[in-house]
Amino acid sequence: MKKHLFPLLFIISLCCFGQERQFKIRTVAFYNLENLFDTINNPAKNDEASPIMEMKANKSRIYWDKIDKLGKVLSEIGVDKANNSPAVIGVVEIENDTVLTDLVNGTYLKDKNYKIIHYDSPDERGIDVGLLYQERYFKPTHHKNYELKIYTKDGERVFTRDQLLVSGYLDNEKIHIIVNHWPSKRGGTRSIPFREKAAALNLKIMKEVREKEPNAKIITMGDFNDDPIESSFKKVLKTKKNKEDVKENDLFNPYENMYNSGLNTAGYRDNINLFDQILVSSQLVTTKNEFESYKLYQANIFNPKYLISKKGRYKGYPFRSFSYGTYTGGYSDHYPSYIYLLKEIK
Repeated sequence: MKKHLFPLLFIISLCCFGQERQFKIRTVAFYNLENLFDTINNPAKNDEASPIMEMKANKSRIYWDKIDKLGKVLSEIGVDKANNSPAVIGVVEIENDTVLTDLVNGTYLKDKNYKIIHYDSPDERGIDVGLLYQERYFKPTHHKNYELKIYTKDGERVFTRDQLLVSGYLDNEKIHIIVNHWPSKRGGTRSIPFREKAAALNLKIMKEVREKEPNAKIITMGDFNDDPIESSFKKVLKTKKNKEDVKENDLFNPYENMYNSGLNTAGYRDNINLFDQILVSSQLVTTKNEFESYKLYQANIFNPKYLISKKGRYKGYPFRSFSYGTYTGGYSDHYPSYIYLLKEIK
């Protein structure tokens, strides 16, 4: 079997009248990198409050160990089926483009030749969103960041992450990707309108894309800080959990049924959550195994055993990097999410 084709087992499952069908497969992934800050103080940001800057010693050793660990994770996502690391990866909780440059040039990713798209955001903690991509598979043509402007009831601006739109060609097929890191649940129910505003900004971005390309293939991914059943998804984005219910320009959320089954990507205040999701527009959905162009085949959570805490307060949760001012040697307090896109080779 040629490299990047689906394993024989899957090809047989889509067999038609005894004739094998062969497919290209690409992985699109998302990962919250949990406070990936460098060790240099930036007076313009509140980076001194980041966990790595609070370390009393060995900052450099900790930083490079975390870079290697994150690189290992990213290099393994989707490999079992795609025979390669993801073509495109959305990332959040990064300080700047320096940490992304170190990441893609690290031990596990340097041979992949990942490129970077990044903007500085107005977030009060100094954290940003970004996109990594393998240029041989994905070629960007346009990218833009959108500020999320939200305010408290007292009229005070809440400075948070922007949303990143990247448009380009995945193996000669145009797709549009939005990378998100929505406001946290800090403040409880008072924070719900903030994430609803973030969802509304997603709709605005999609509208702009569709004004130029009515039948656009859109992927929106991120750490949404909401579970799939919450109002930002169901009331604002009006996501669908079943493919059969998806109409033109609807958003399909394959993670809603996973959430209902008890799966998770993070823990928050002793609750498990599925915050890390990848949604796709109707143009990427098929209900009849028709893959004449790239379509969603499968959505997953990447949580091998080494990413799961085996002891302590966070036993069973993602094996985080930092806990109570110490470096644990872990990876992130979130699991990555990823999807497979499939296209038949004629």
